[in-house]
Amino acid sequence: MLRYDSTNFHLFCDKLARKDKTLRTIIRTHGYPPMWTRPASFQTLVLTILEQQVSLAAAYAAFRRLREKTGYVTPAKILALTDEEMRACYFTRQKMGYARELAKTIQSGQLVLKHFRSLPDEEVRARLLPVKGIGHWTIDVFLMHALQRTDLFPLGDIALVNSLKHVKQLPAHISKEEMLAIAEPWRPYRTIAAMILWHDYIKRKGIVLQE
Repeated sequence: MLRYDSTNFHLFCDKLARKDKTLRTIIRTHGYPPMWTRPASFQTLVLTILEQQVSLAAAYAAFRRLREKTGYVTPAKILALTDEEMRACYFTRQKMGYARELAKTIQSGQLVLKHFRSLPDEEVRARLLPVKGIGHWTIDVFLMHALQRTDLFPLGDIALVNSLKHVKQLPAHISKEEMLAIAEPWRPYRTIAAMILWHDYIKRKGIVLQE
């Protein structure tokens, strides 16, 4: 399993830049993207659940409230919170259910996150998908940022899709299959290509990220 880290991240960026002039232009214009990583933890999965289908600012606001309430987020702490306490941390009823289901699955030993580091991407996906509220986008983000796998390209991510359409001047209604075909030459570094595209999107939109 190929992983990126601080010793090879810029090397992988350079390989993509030599292969694709669009990615090369982004790096020349904005510099290398940040190496966006997170711990491979329950807390990270809860944050990723909060990020589903909302702005990053809204997700981080909820996550900050949760951290203020609980400190480091563990399954036991999530299960100890009342509905009212979770609502005060900006959880919707749906996301309350997702976070609690994940907490129960980990607390019972059905999922052992520390085992994921040695598992292939598709085995990680197979173990997480049965958990209610954990879909392909959440798994892709966890594989990319927490497990630092190099070859994910999550077309469930609106910012990534919009950035790809912008830099490649693609039609608005292009299919996922066509977008995957564009990303195909970037294997086995599609995660890094996605980070370059996110970097361009963030810079163009003037988005300030904080966590």
